[in-house]
Amino acid sequence: MIFKIEQPKIPVELLETRTIHSLESRDEISNGVIDNITIEYQDAVKVSMDKMIFRNVTITESSLEQIELTDIVFENCDFSNVNFPSSFFHRIEFRNCKLIGTNFSQSRLQNVRILDCLADFSNFRFAKFKQVSFEDCSLESADYYGSTIQKLNFTRCNIDQSCMIGSKLKGVDLSDCNFNELSVEVEDLDGCIIASHQASTFVGLMGMIIR
Repeated sequence: MIFKIEQPKIPVELLETRTIHSLESRDEISNGVIDNITIEYQDAVKVSMDKMIFRNVTITESSLEQIELTDIVFENCDFSNVNFPSSFFHRIEFRNCKLIGTNFSQSRLQNVRILDCLADFSNFRFAKFKQVSFEDCSLESADYYGSTIQKLNFTRCNIDQSCMIGSKLKGVDLSDCNFNELSVEVEDLDGCIIASHQASTFVGLMGMIIR
């Protein structure tokens, strides 16, 4: 990662332990720690949260559309198959979370770090990335179709069979990622950084054969 990501600004001394059993549209929640709870069957829009820490939180069978999250840390959380479309994430960290099939489509991610997460089949279609870093993550079959990229980092990630069609990869470093196959268009590879042993994967996209 060659660019700086702003860390969540969380005043620990102001945090209060909270318990949430449901989320309603336009809820505003701030300055809290939420630990060891499960939230199920929620359907809400425009929920706003800031200066929060979530630990061991599971959300299932839920859709939280157009949420706004600022200055939040998620640790050991499970948001698999949760819908977060058209949402805003700013100064966020996901640490050791499950994001399998999680839907971030058309969302805006700015100053976001996703660390040691299992995010296979995650959906970032038409998302906007600005200073976002995936580190030591499994992103197999993730979908970045049509996303807008302004400083996006992948470090030691499995991105095999991911879709990056329509995403301009200039400046994106894939050199230490693991993949055998990617869905990507040749014109989007201009300026993308790869390792020499990955070249054969991209040569195939151009209709060339290596002997």
